[in-house]
Amino acid sequence: MLGLRLTVAEPVRPLDGPLTAREAVRAVEAELGGVLDQALARARDTDPVFARDVADRLAAFVRRGGKRMRAAFVWCGWRAAGGTGDVTPVLRTGAALELLQACALVHDDVMDGSALRRGGPALHVEFEEVRREAPRTAGAPGAFALSAAVLAGDLALAWADDLMAETALGSPHGLRLLRTWQVMRSEMVAGQYRDVRAQATAASGVDEALTIATLKSALYTVERPLALGAALAGAEGPALDALRSAGRCAGLAFQLRDDLLGAFGDPALTGKPADEDLRTRKLTCLLAVGLRLAETSGDAEAAAVLAAGAPTGTDEDVRRMRAALTRTGARAAVESRIGELAVTALRHFRATGADPAVRREFAALAGRAAGIPLEDAGEAA
Repeated sequence: MLGLRLTVAEPVRPLDGPLTAREAVRAVEAELGGVLDQALARARDTDPVFARDVADRLAAFVRRGGKRMRAAFVWCGWRAAGGTGDVTPVLRTGAALELLQACALVHDDVMDGSALRRGGPALHVEFEEVRREAPRTAGAPGAFALSAAVLAGDLALAWADDLMAETALGSPHGLRLLRTWQVMRSEMVAGQYRDVRAQATAASGVDEALTIATLKSALYTVERPLALGAALAGAEGPALDALRSAGRCAGLAFQLRDDLLGAFGDPALTGKPADEDLRTRKLTCLLAVGLRLAETSGDAEAAAVLAAGAPTGTDEDVRRMRAALTRTGARAAVESRIGELAVTALRHFRATGADPAVRREFAALAGRAAGIPLEDAGEAA
């Protein structure tokens, strides 16, 4: 381990009651800042070139932000399971998730060839500047940048694992916390592999798309963060099962919304290209549903367009795919499914026995993930 030690002047504790999820995320940001400062100091002690080129760029990427939803769901899971007292382990777990997310994004952008992330250049694009400043090396154009980005992603994973190990060592429920973390990491890698495999084999089935969405996003974005928070509170039994079910539904709603944004979104709002999924014919639930509906309705033109993707990579190809997704009803069907999953997530969350304030916070978070307004309606819903 790198021996990262998180030090704060004193434990973060609520003054007039529990922190809200928004306040908890701000506290995670502060904790994460301390982790990065210490990691950068160690990187400079290791090697100044590595620190300047890799560690500094990685830290800047992490600080650039993102939704920080996983950190918020860790907090929500801890509160739902009755967590009380010193919140520092919860904040550290949220910070570790943000570092793991950085690893996933950097590697994902390399595999997908994405140039834009979080409103700025992807990390492998930034590394092209280093190559231009250095003497030209052998290898295909971009090989250095891609290799450096892979190493940066590996570094983010190392920082995340070190932080999680130290947090577990200081928790009475550390073994349960680590086991949840270990399972989540494997699911994340499995989901990414199924994603690239589906693209390589031109897969198009709805079941395959759902498997990828569950492994790569639903579990990793909501269900496991909730479970990590609950683990810190020692949760088990039916309450934990209900929490995980709520997380899986909310996580799938999040991924379906991401599918829609990946095809119809505004890059100015999402911070990433809006047509990349279509240009690369990425297997999403949206695309799979569109193909199924086109085939069952006999819309041969839409089926051909969606099966072929954007072979020439032109804006006209993308326009035709968007039109096919709308005409077949796939866009509307996915939108409807998002609403159903979000409501089901609230129903499962109520079964945890969490108090009304925590239920309202989960509803707000799940609504944000799903891209729709949600309110906990109590037992009447």
